[in-house]
Amino acid sequence: MHIVMVSGEYPPRWGGMGSVVYHLAGHMAQRGHKVTVITRKHKQMPPTQTGVEVIPVRWAPLPMSFTKSFGKHAIKALNQLKRRRSIDVVSVHLPLVSWTRKQFRYIEENIAPVVSTLHGSWVGEREGVRRAALNREAATWRNPNDLAIRLTAGWYARYERAGVLESTCCVAVSRSTKEEFHEFYKIPDDSDIEVVHNGCDARVFRPPNKDHEGEQLAHERIRKEYGCADEEALNYDPKTKTPMILAVGRLVARKGYVSLLRALPLILKEHENAKLVIVGRGHMKKKLLKIAEELGVSESLFIKSAMSFEDLAQHYRSADLVVFPSYYEGQGLIPLEALASGTPVVTVDQAPLTEMIDDTVGGLFDRGDFVGLSKAVCDELNGHVQRIKKAKAGRKRVLENFTLEGQAESYEDVFLRSVQKRRWRDS
Repeated sequence: MHIVMVSGEYPPRWGGMGSVVYHLAGHMAQRGHKVTVITRKHKQMPPTQTGVEVIPVRWAPLPMSFTKSFGKHAIKALNQLKRRRSIDVVSVHLPLVSWTRKQFRYIEENIAPVVSTLHGSWVGEREGVRRAALNREAATWRNPNDLAIRLTAGWYARYERAGVLESTCCVAVSRSTKEEFHEFYKIPDDSDIEVVHNGCDARVFRPPNKDHEGEQLAHERIRKEYGCADEEALNYDPKTKTPMILAVGRLVARKGYVSLLRALPLILKEHENAKLVIVGRGHMKKKLLKIAEELGVSESLFIKSAMSFEDLAQHYRSADLVVFPSYYEGQGLIPLEALASGTPVVTVDQAPLTEMIDDTVGGLFDRGDFVGLSKAVCDELNGHVQRIKKAKAGRKRVLENFTLEGQAESYEDVFLRSVQKRRWRDS
């Protein structure tokens, strides 16, 4: 098949969706398919993958409305590509592409059957931003993207609904996301929506190899950099008195970092030498540093804006615990990357995160409850034996349920079904 993926995110602009599409494209090419990715144009060139062609297109860099301008230029690129070679299926990744029902029908009738992937909903994003604001995570007006979501999510939701109603097949990245579309957008019960969880790269994100000299040196460097390098920590011993807590994700309100900082003084009462390392970019860095200073925990906080995949993977391996306090996710890749690395996860007791995390691989707390968050973190840090068991169980869970290979195989089935359904319609 010739599969064309239309995605508003793709390297060099990574993000969760960008990572998913990049790996999915590569694995579909490995399965013998021709893959073309249409994505937004950036100054940096996208990385190359064997069997994957990338077509960057213009877009207007405006909050929310960029999805419409990107969508318009993506259709032009689809038409030009169609003139060069046949297209078997168009895989569009929502919500970062805004097409009307008329535009979806045009693609279905003139180019190829459409498979829409639902990575989350604008209404769900809006609710996440609203909940975060109510819990004093950050003022909406400080971030143009959050403000645009609050004000226009209802309007842009029509494009997501159009995708579900006019696509031949749909994929939801979690059971929770599928339920959102039925609840928020009144999607017919008989809509063809299959749940396919995103996978993660279990070869890049893997447990520590204590016999690998270079990796051990990298582990020691990281632990020393953050001042949590007692002998136990350097030997990956959970009895360390200098635990390293890791949080990864964009520095925006709905990721829950303010709640995490509020929990830090309570964590330090039990683990005075603990360090919190946050890896992510975003507008909230200065605010988080200011809050840390006000709480008196600046010496225990480190914020890293960017790092390579290899360095991030080592951070996952080197950490004692990963915390993911998000107010909203379509699925969430960070917990999977942590589990694959053999590191337990503390996250909110809320779908879709509970589709990946339970008390056998980590801990849960009520969304926005920083006291509960601190207790969950301390329980994990205190449970030395249990943490070893959870590390093994988490890795096993990823290998059994959340691999990139399994994700690609499921998508291939959906793509083939969409092509077959198109043939039935045309016959």
